Amino acid sequence: MATEVQESYEELRRKKLEENKRKLDELKLHYISSSLREASASPKPSPVKRVKRQALEPSPIKRRSDRIANLPEPAYKEVIPDVVPRPRKMISKHRDLSGRVYASDEARAYTIEKAEQLEAELGNEHPSFIKPMLQSHTTGGFWLGLPNQFCSKHLPKNDSTIILIDEDGSKSDTTYLARKKGLSAGWRGFSINHDLVDGDALVFQLINSSTFKVYIFRAREYDSS
Repeated sequence: MATEVQESYEELRRKKLEENKRKLDELKLHYISSSLREASASPKPSPVKRVKRQALEPSPIKRRSDRIANLPEPAYKEVIPDVVPRPRKMISKHRDLSGRVYASDEARAYTIEKAEQLEAELGNEHPSFIKPMLQSHTTGGFWLGLPNQFCSKHLPKNDSTIILIDEDGSKSDTTYLARKKGLSAGWRGFSINHDLVDGDALVFQLINSSTFKVYIFRAREYDSS
């Protein structure tokens, strides 16, 4: 009797386990089916991607003033102005370097010799020096550097006006730069007006503290002699 009861209990227990297993399998199949349906649907963007997309989208300009709140939104665009070509500077014929005159060594030696002869005749009453002309003195930079020792001994210590008097008595004002020891403004006009070229030699005689008497010996005289 006890054995039959035990077998009946075991049979009921087995059937119960099988029924539970069947229900569990049904539940798993349902879960898998739901997961597949969700996966096939379009994925939702993650919160991080949503934040990045919002950051990239331009936000409308908020106007604080009620007066301009109803006006259309301004369009900020870089405006490139039209480039107006600058007019080219006219080149003076005196600055046309294609017309430069280059003296020969013989012509240069000739003018220096003539200048030395004149300087010897002038004597020692007034200090003097000889300055051979180069391209930078005439058709180049229009700047005339003077001998340092002569400037330190005889010319003003500060910038001042130096007058140049040619052999005809014509006067020209120039600016003497004491620190650079040379003639700047005004020398260009003197050089152009007297047609100075490379190879000419000038004798500068200081007749007073701010005036030079200038004697010119021209390189072209060597060719004509």
